[in-house]
Amino acid sequence: MSKPYVVGIDIGGTNTVFGIVDARGNVIASNSIKTGKHANIEDYIEELKTALNKLIEAHDAKDKIHGIGVGAPNSNYFTGTIEYATNLPWKGVVPLAKLLTEAFGVPVAVTNDANAAAIGEMTYGAARGMKDFIMITLGTGVGSGIVVNGQLVYGHDGFAGELGHVIVKPSNGRMCGCGRTGCLETYCSATGVARTAREFLEIRTDPSRLRDLPIEEITSKDVYDAAIAGDKLAREIFQYTGEIMGRAFANFVAFSSPEAIILFGGLARAGELLMKPIKESMDRNMLNMFKGKTKLLLSELKESDAAVLGASALGWEARPTPPPASAQTILAEV
Repeated sequence: MSKPYVVGIDIGGTNTVFGIVDARGNVIASNSIKTGKHANIEDYIEELKTALNKLIEAHDAKDKIHGIGVGAPNSNYFTGTIEYATNLPWKGVVPLAKLLTEAFGVPVAVTNDANAAAIGEMTYGAARGMKDFIMITLGTGVGSGIVVNGQLVYGHDGFAGELGHVIVKPSNGRMCGCGRTGCLETYCSATGVARTAREFLEIRTDPSRLRDLPIEEITSKDVYDAAIAGDKLAREIFQYTGEIMGRAFANFVAFSSPEAIILFGGLARAGELLMKPIKESMDRNMLNMFKGKTKLLLSELKESDAAVLGASALGWEARPTPPPASAQTILAEV
């Protein structure tokens, strides 16, 4: 009998969430630890090993784990490493897949969190049966996973698919955490919506319930609540955000002609406040040959399980990694 479970691990800047998942996409059990508790990666792996083994033993899953899938910032599917992640406590290049394989004795596959979400959507969610789609994650930043002909696009170095860092405002754009200006995520992430709110409040005088809040503490949730209550300025913020996003999406369609663009994350829950201006802007900016061909969908993954599900889907693909050969050995064999 093949092993019926995989483990999904989502490593975030604050928390690491992990769980045991079956082939139907049911999260059998999950738990979490604090990511930043250990500045030393070996100590972190030891705590994760202890916590995950307790979960495995409590659910009689020992020797039933096919593999482990991990979603983490700045991670490279080809090498199994996390590389220079600014929001994690471990600096430089971290051989994560190697460390986890040694700790648990099962194959490990690693990718970034947006790619993991795309794999999860393709395995368990709205993209089941699709071979060409783009996953957009709308959170603190804007992430993306691009699937072409049923395969994630990794590029030659493992880092392809950074659509959140496509420049949408080449002149006088906002400063981005990546060091450039005008990136999509500075306008269309949850933090981007809050930045737009502060800008609008500073340059305009029309009334808004957002003016009752300390300006530096305004969040995208505050903007959403105001918009739902009928606040005109808050609704204009979503209109502005959706127009930028829709224009960018029209460009993404020209690149890979996806069957769908699927939105996931807290900001996507704004519903028609955001979806309507995105659709309108996409239609206005779309090349004629692509008009009406790409669906705009919301993720079908349950948000509380999505991080673990997305990572776990990668676990089904995990294969034992052979010991790396040196360049000299490879050349000698050619």
